[in-house]
Amino acid sequence: MDNLYAFSAQTLGGETVSLDKYRDKVLLIVNTASECGFTPQYKGLQDLYERYASRGFEVLGFPCNQFGKQEPGDAAQIGSFCETNYGVTFPMFEKIEVNGANAHPLYKYLTEKEPGVLGIEAIKWNFTKFLVDRQGNIVKRFAPITKPESITDDVEKLL
Repeated sequence: MDNLYAFSAQTLGGETVSLDKYRDKVLLIVNTASECGFTPQYKGLQDLYERYASRGFEVLGFPCNQFGKQEPGDAAQIGSFCETNYGVTFPMFEKIEVNGANAHPLYKYLTEKEPGVLGIEAIKWNFTKFLVDRQGNIVKRFAPITKPESITDDVEKLL
């Protein structure tokens, strides 16, 4: 597939959602984990979502257990954790793999289109972020250490 909107994913509630639902929106796609040193970034992601959702911005969270087994929970546990601890209201999807043979097709696409440092496609850790414009083009890839609040200028340029 050569178009971001051709992909679909399962929500934490088990509903299949086509990414076409997010056409004409600015997206921040993030692989997340509940037991990671970067987990507090959920707050920054939620703040960004609340600040810009009315202008056509969405955060899409994709839990992943591939890095240090830092997302051991099932869908219900992940959803409860995110809501209870960080007030997450942005869309969260079922746990996926982001690297390797079993990587979700969306992440194969994202890493192919926007490789990381030195052209290395693999996701290095939890909370790697992909910023996507309203036409579905991947504009920028952010490292896990990049805090959500530090990318507001990049988001605003696309809104």
